[in-house]
Amino acid sequence: MREWLQGPATRSRLRGSLYAGAIGDALGAKTEFDSIDRIREIAGPAGITDLIPAYGGVGRITDDTQMTLFTLEGLIRAHAAARREQGTFAIAAPGEPVVQSLQLAYQRWLHTQGVSWERARGPENTSTDPDGWLITNRELFSRRAPGLTCFSELEAYGKTGVRAGMDKPVNNSKGCGGVMRAAPVALWSDDLAEVFRLGAESAALTHGHPSGYLSSGAFAVIVHELLTGKPLLDAVAIARAELEKYPGHEEQSVALDQALALAHEGAPTPEKLETLGQGNVGETALSMSVYVALATADPNVALLASVNHSGDSDSTGSVCGNLVGAMYGEEELDTDWLVKLELAEVIGELADDALAEFGGNAPGDDRWYARYPAH
Repeated sequence: MREWLQGPATRSRLRGSLYAGAIGDALGAKTEFDSIDRIREIAGPAGITDLIPAYGGVGRITDDTQMTLFTLEGLIRAHAAARREQGTFAIAAPGEPVVQSLQLAYQRWLHTQGVSWERARGPENTSTDPDGWLITNRELFSRRAPGLTCFSELEAYGKTGVRAGMDKPVNNSKGCGGVMRAAPVALWSDDLAEVFRLGAESAALTHGHPSGYLSSGAFAVIVHELLTGKPLLDAVAIARAELEKYPGHEEQSVALDQALALAHEGAPTPEKLETLGQGNVGETALSMSVYVALATADPNVALLASVNHSGDSDSTGSVCGNLVGAMYGEEELDTDWLVKLELAEVIGELADDALAEFGGNAPGDDRWYARYPAH
């Protein structure tokens, strides 16, 4: 049981992180990989200043938020299973059970993207239908430009049942599909080495390059520290210290250093932001998001800045949103955006369930374990 997870400040930060991540995702959904000039043609001379229609509506999320929700569900299920078996709130190390729980959560996400359950579930799973509460929300069954690497590697697992990891990389991809879904890993433990490793292993299920999975480990640690109330600069320094323990960290370490240096040059602009990259790979998605969060003093300003660039705007919006939401809390977010946000009720309900499970107030009855069954 971790008492810091039980207070109203933590609830505000966690809900803020998930909500702001989804808002950033929705703000950038329409213009993913459009040039800044094209964005200004679509949205006006100031670029994106509000939610604009995408995927048939306003406030619609993409695969970034979908996969983030399945990450959180997988963590809750792994923790609930360990608690039920052990009769305690002790947290298991980030090894086989929780990583497998995340793998299966992503297979459930794959099913929502139009892949039959028989093909998505994996050869060892003989269930006729996916279980748990999250997947009963039919709004998730919508294909929102999923990353090709995530999709293809999860399809491969569905065929072979062979799970990838840092020690057995599945490919050499460093795409941002790992980091953009990793924020919930912050809840898993107060041991930052465990948080980092689980964040990295969660990404390594689909992305085999160090910059594809170490960015996720660093991101999870940063979010953990923000949820506990630490300033962003301190959180980045702590994450960077963990990062340097891993081979292949240099690319991400340099990218973070560049973000810190750029933050001293005043308010973000699209031109400044683009000097850090496009956000389509792990190290730049994280560094661009850290830069914007450091160079602004308002989460809503940060969200807009994070999507106005010629790159992977929904992913940088999502990652930056996870950061600034944890920094400022739910109450500081634009209420009009929250009202229009797709799946807002599901996001809030899942956040509160996570706080109950990890904070020590989870029910121990059959209804809870049916809502969050093992694996």
